[in-house]
Amino acid sequence: MSGKRRETVIGIQFPRTTDMSSSSPSPVADPLRSVFLGVDVGTGSARAGLFDEEGKLLGSSSSPIQIWKDGACVEQSSTDIWLAICAAVKAACSQAKVAPSEVKGLGFAATCSLVAVDADSSPVTVSWSGDSRRNVIVWMDHRAVEQAERINSSNSPVLQYCGGALSPEMEPPKLLWVKENLQESWSMVCRWMDLSDWLSYRATGDDTRSLCTTVCKWTYLGHAHMQHINDKDSRDMEACGWDDDFWEEIGLGDLVEGHHAKIGRSVAFPGHALGSGLTPTAAKELGLVPGIPVGTSLIDAHAGGVGVIESVPPSEAEEHDKEAITNRMVLVCGTSTCHMAVSQSKLFIPGVWGPFWSAMVPEYWLTEGGQSATGALLDHIIENHAASPLLANRAASQKVSVFELLNKLLESMMIEQKQSFVAALTEDLHVLPDHHGNRSPIADPKSKGVIYGLTLDTSEKQLALLYLATVQGIAYGTRHIVEHCNAHGHKINTLLACGGLSKNPIYIQEHADIIGCPIILPRESESVLLGAAILGAVASKKYQSLGEAMKALNAAGQVIHPSNDPKVKKYHDVKYKIFRGLYTQQLEHRSMMAQAMA
Repeated sequence: MSGKRRETVIGIQFPRTTDMSSSSPSPVADPLRSVFLGVDVGTGSARAGLFDEEGKLLGSSSSPIQIWKDGACVEQSSTDIWLAICAAVKAACSQAKVAPSEVKGLGFAATCSLVAVDADSSPVTVSWSGDSRRNVIVWMDHRAVEQAERINSSNSPVLQYCGGALSPEMEPPKLLWVKENLQESWSMVCRWMDLSDWLSYRATGDDTRSLCTTVCKWTYLGHAHMQHINDKDSRDMEACGWDDDFWEEIGLGDLVEGHHAKIGRSVAFPGHALGSGLTPTAAKELGLVPGIPVGTSLIDAHAGGVGVIESVPPSEAEEHDKEAITNRMVLVCGTSTCHMAVSQSKLFIPGVWGPFWSAMVPEYWLTEGGQSATGALLDHIIENHAASPLLANRAASQKVSVFELLNKLLESMMIEQKQSFVAALTEDLHVLPDHHGNRSPIADPKSKGVIYGLTLDTSEKQLALLYLATVQGIAYGTRHIVEHCNAHGHKINTLLACGGLSKNPIYIQEHADIIGCPIILPRESESVLLGAAILGAVASKKYQSLGEAMKALNAAGQVIHPSNDPKVKKYHDVKYKIFRGLYTQQLEHRSMMAQAMA
């Protein structure tokens, strides 16, 4: 998942971001200033952001990364990703006028993609093509659906900590796929790593993995570390949460060998200082100073959670109330959307990932819902419509986004049709947004998208309606997740949103109206980068804990409230009932066709 809206390219190498530091005067360091650097690798780009001690963004830059898509297989290159990071870091430092010596801490966040390297840390292919550059299975890759089904049939106790079933987007199914299909690669790999862990390893040489990545994507049982929560001086933490019986049972017992050397001998809390900090080699490549503290990493969505979950108005910030944070859910809205909520007790929720102990906020159990395609779905809907080229040309000529044009078009249509609220325009158009399966709370990777109410109209107005109905479908999916979580013990009454889609006013207002909760936007829009930078701040010992750093560096911005018009609530309640029915009908039709094909 990714916390931003991004463009992706297929098998094309883009020119790198210009290294502005070579053409600009070197900034003069302020010996009293502490700056924290966050690096985030998403689906289509690597980004770097620099923040001051108040959590304010000083400057950021991005550099595109290559992606290969072939059916269900989606692959990237760790070498390409590192080069993009180096370009982005140098450009961000130049833009922010930050000298290398001012950077006091560094943290990495990335998509939950799987990296394969050999004993020399060189890439090992995970691709049918045999191309050694393609050593990363991207988070959205769905090649391992059949392997996930087999693993889930094992009924292992570890499955209860991920909603009862593994997703094909998690790492064990992908590992099993490689073992069964690319035996030569399987025998060559020395380390299998989540992308953000590989980045911190590439930067420090320390192979310690993150509780975030291992717990959320590898079935690691983080609560085995409960007794280590106050062990702040320990550099390496024994990986005591692997369930060896699970790996043996699913046919990956060889990963248990050597004290889990290939998947993680040592696991630590997010923000834990790694090794001796930035190695001289990595420092030279990044244009930074050797020895800068580097914190254990986070998955990008979880970094968004760390960067935003304490972003509440001062009147609502209850410093000593440990329950306050448990009433919030973070939406990290990008290519996909992740839904993060924490609780003091472990809550088992069918179809929702978790409970994951200390995977995001230390000492809290994390519940993680998600939608596999949100920004990606809106792009798909818009780009495949007959009116898209004309709309894109107009957006380019006016130097605005396509979304801005569509939002304006919807407002004018509302006035023309004498509707009292914009949502009423989609009375006859309903979307089930499961074009890439359902991650939560149904947990059905075979679910398909449904668009109900199509006509022969191919105009821009019809595209605007389809876009709005898709936004609403995504919001109904989030309502389903929130209601499902609250029915199983959560008490969520406030949403916090970050990521590219959170900058779209119609997207956010529809979510507020449909879910019936206020939505808080953070002061700093780059919440994922801030979350990554917070890891560096904690590693530098500027803050004693992740919780302390979050309270110091998170800040609230605008608050969007639900409509108080009873007509709006009644309208969405009915559309939500239709939304839920679209999946029920799909199951009936799937059963009918299965019988016909039997």
